Amino acid sequence: MELKLIDKNGKPAKKGVTVSEDTFGREFNEALVHQVVVGYMANARTATRAQKGRDTVAHTTHKPYAQKGTGNARAGMSSSPIWRGGGRAFPNSPNENFSHKVNRKAYRAGMQTILSELVRQERLSVVEEFSVDTPKTKALAEKIKGMGYAGGVLVLTDSFNENLYLSSRNLTNVMVVEAQFADPVSLVRFPNVVATEGAVKKLEEMLA
Repeated sequence: MELKLIDKNGKPAKKGVTVSEDTFGREFNEALVHQVVVGYMANARTATRAQKGRDTVAHTTHKPYAQKGTGNARAGMSSSPIWRGGGRAFPNSPNENFSHKVNRKAYRAGMQTILSELVRQERLSVVEEFSVDTPKTKALAEKIKGMGYAGGVLVLTDSFNENLYLSSRNLTNVMVVEAQFADPVSLVRFPNVVATEGAVKKLEEMLA
């Protein structure tokens, strides 16, 4: 199959880009995309929360009141989870594991599905080259606006471009990454994806 190609100014080029239909023409599978996106987000999560159980909460070991004669239910220590100020019955642990296993084959198929859907929705553009002469945020913002991507764009490059990276750091709706570091969450989140010809070839090699 062939994808439309645009020049560095956003105008249609004379020729297109021939790509693999397995990577950019795959049928949409919502369940697979959901599995890949959720798995990626879960694997990026770190267990930083922690709560105190009844063995770690600060409390006295004395019995709150007499065992008999008060009319209250029996109580041993104030660290009980049913008491105010007591420990949690099932506290969150900083060693909690949030990871999801996603098979390599399923991950590749999910990425192919996302790229194929971007092509169908005309959200993926292939450009001959994408660069700025100086590491200036204003220069990149004007370039993106001139190409018609005001709503936000993910730029996939075939190699590291320092000027592009430095120019994009202060733009909240622009993200520049190398093709080998493309992830399913970013591909789904950004309304537009711009990839260089070299980046498209790298994606094909990675997902083949």
